[in-house]
Parts: sequence; C-alpha cells; structure tokens
Amino acid sequence: MPLNRLVTLAVSAGVAIALAAPTLPASASASASDHRRPGGSLVLVGGALADDNAAVYDDIVRLAGGRGAARIGIFTAGAPVPAEDPDADNPNCNNSVCNGAFYTKLFRSYGVAAAEWIPIDLDRPSAADDPAVVRQINSMTGFFFGGGDQYRYVQTMTRGPAQRDSAALAAVRRRLRGGAVVAGTSAGAQIMAGRDMITGGSTEPGLRDGAKPGYFDDPDVLGYLPRGGFGFFTDGLLDTHFSRRGREARSIRLAADTGHDRVFGLDENTALEVTGVGAGHRQLRVLGQRGVSVLDLRRARVTSTGGVWGIEGVRWSRLTAGDSYRPQRWQPVIAGGKRRVVPVAGPCTVPPSDDVFYNYALVTLAEGLVEQAGCAAVTGTSYEKEPRFAAELTRGHGFAGFRSGDSTSFVEAVLAIRPA
Repeated sequence: MPLNRLVTLAVSAGVAIALAAPTLPASASASASDHRRPGGSLVLVGGALADDNAAVYDDIVRLAGGRGAARIGIFTAGAPVPAEDPDADNPNCNNSVCNGAFYTKLFRSYGVAAAEWIPIDLDRPSAADDPAVVRQINSMTGFFFGGGDQYRYVQTMTRGPAQRDSAALAAVRRRLRGGAVVAGTSAGAQIMAGRDMITGGSTEPGLRDGAKPGYFDDPDVLGYLPRGGFGFFTDGLLDTHFSRRGREARSIRLAADTGHDRVFGLDENTALEVTGVGAGHRQLRVLGQRGVSVLDLRRARVTSTGGVWGIEGVRWSRLTAGDSYRPQRWQPVIAGGKRRVVPVAGPCTVPPSDDVFYNYALVTLAEGLVEQAGCAAVTGTSYEKEPRFAAELTRGHGFAGFRSGDSTSFVEAVLAIRPA
C-alpha cells in the first residue's frame, strides 16, 4: 500500500506543521521504495483501550493486511492465570484465557480473516518453545499483546537471566522484521521497550528514592529491567497510563537515573503508531483520544537541595491525534488543519494544583500556559508531603499550542521538578 507523503512548513525551531501532498501513483511509489524493505509496524497503546476505538483497532487491522485478510495472534500472558482470578467463572473474569477469548471476538468484529489466541501464559510457559505454537505464529500477519504485568511476558517469553528469545518470541521478531504489525496495550505496550524497561513503582516514592534495577512487588519501588523488554521500540523509554496516573515525573526520574535522553508517554485510549521498524527510517504518528508526551532531557540538569532530588530544563511536547514525530530529528510535526492558539491577554488565572502528579493535572497546567499570555509560569505540588515536590512549567524557545476540536497539542514547554 503506498504511503501518503507529507510536505512540512517550519513554524519554529525543531517544529513543523504538516500539509497534505499529492499521493504518488502506485507505480511511482513502488519504484521509489522497492530497493529497501519497508519494515514492520508497532501500535503502542497507553492502556484502557475502549472496545469502540475504531481509530486504533482499524489501524492495527490495516497494517496487518486489511479487512478480510488480516490474521491476528492474541497474546495475554501478562494477565493472571485463571487460578489467580476470583471471577474466573463469571463474566467479570480477568485472566489470560478469558482475555484471549475477549480479544479474539473483538478483532473478529473489526473484520479480520482470523483471530487466534496464542496459548502462552504462566500456566503454560513451555508453550513458548512448542513447534506447533511457532507454526501458529508464523501464520499470522499481526499480533496483539494484552495488558496486565509486563514482567509476566518476560517470565513466559524469554529464557534465563540473559532474557534470550523463546522460539515464540523469535518468531514474532522475524514476523515484525518481515512487515507484520505488533500491537499492545498497557503492559502489552510496555513490554515492547528496549533497555531499562520500567517494571513498576509510584511517582512520589520513585522521585524520592530513585530507580532500582529489578522487579519488585512493591508500589513504592521504582523498578526497571536493565536488559529491557522485547526491544522492539528503541527511540526512548516508554511509559503507559501516562498523564492519567501522573507518570511524567516517575519516567523523568528513571530516564535521568539510567542515562536516557528521551521518554515517550502514552495516554490511555491513545496509540503511538511506529512504521518502518527494522528499516532504518521510522515514522511515528498519534491515534486515539488523548495524547502522547515526548520528554526531552538533552539539556536537563539534575539538582540536589538539602539531599532532595530535583531536575531542571526538561522539554515537553504533547502530541494528539494526527500529529507525528520524526525521531531521528527529534522533531514534532503538527498535523495540518490544527490552528495555532493565540493566548489571551490579561492576568494569569490558572490555579496551582495540589496533586500535580495525578489525573492530567500537569496537562491542565500546560494548557493554561498555552491559553493565557499573562502566565509566566504555572505550578503545582505533589500530594505526598515527605518530601513534597513542586512542579513548574514555563515556555521554552518555540513554545506553541495547537488545537483541533477539544484536543490541544503543544511543543517546547519546559518542566522543572524540585523540593517544595
């Protein structure tokens, strides 16, 4: 299928607005791209994916070959096994088997040729090396990984401390490189990460204590796996349920502690589509309800005040449906048709937040900065008080907001986190 091209018009340093360009005829497009493999695709969802989110499900089906042709393999090994689920025998079930049946039925409603559960979970970890399962995987044109706990995918689909690929994971990897789509939601998106994949931890304790390597059954420990997840996404750290659960700060702490310069934060019911995986020229695009945050730490500076950690100068762009991102250039591209917001004059009336790392509070503050010219800075404090952290947002060089309907994109906000 030929790809639509984009012509871009620069509006500030490092930012572009996309304008639709004529689509190449099929023959011209093919002749221009036959010399290189197009690569596979990822569709990474921040969790809470609604059954009726056609923008995301239709995109997965399209990338897998389209209605009537796509064949989707469903992985649910991140979920509890039936014996761990008190509702295993009723419609409220949430386990690997019933989740597999749910997604199989759901994908069939979106017109796929086939949707099949891949029977790997903590009850059947050896199935990941079963030749019959590998044959099943090899017959698929796309894959979907459900939510739960990303470490369960590590336990079931990798082998040993070195996290070697099981036969099943190796087969998925080959299919991805050959052009298949691999999608996932929540833990199923997080497992696609490269090195230093987050394994858990709440924001305020993580800010206070810092990141620790390993898997911890403790919400107060900001844990990560140095070897990462499956390594399908390598353009930066990943985090899910992002602004709904106020995870901006925890991902910044993890990035600073592990030497990463970039974080992609996926909001709920929202996807980051990545095309060209394995082809050397990836393109990233946002789909769905809310946004994808890109946190740039290249100019950030870690501080310590009275022994309490802080950071200055994190640049934050938040992209919404239709926007894209050029990872090689570190460049957000705002979709054509979105209007640039002209902030209104007058005094700043954006109230400070007293629970800034929760429920889109930072996004709300940033939107106030977009809308009100009188705000030199907007601020909030953490709910936890030992210690209490303060977050401050200011306008960076090239700061701008863009709106389409109820969605606001912005680029180049500058975030500082320090003890209050």
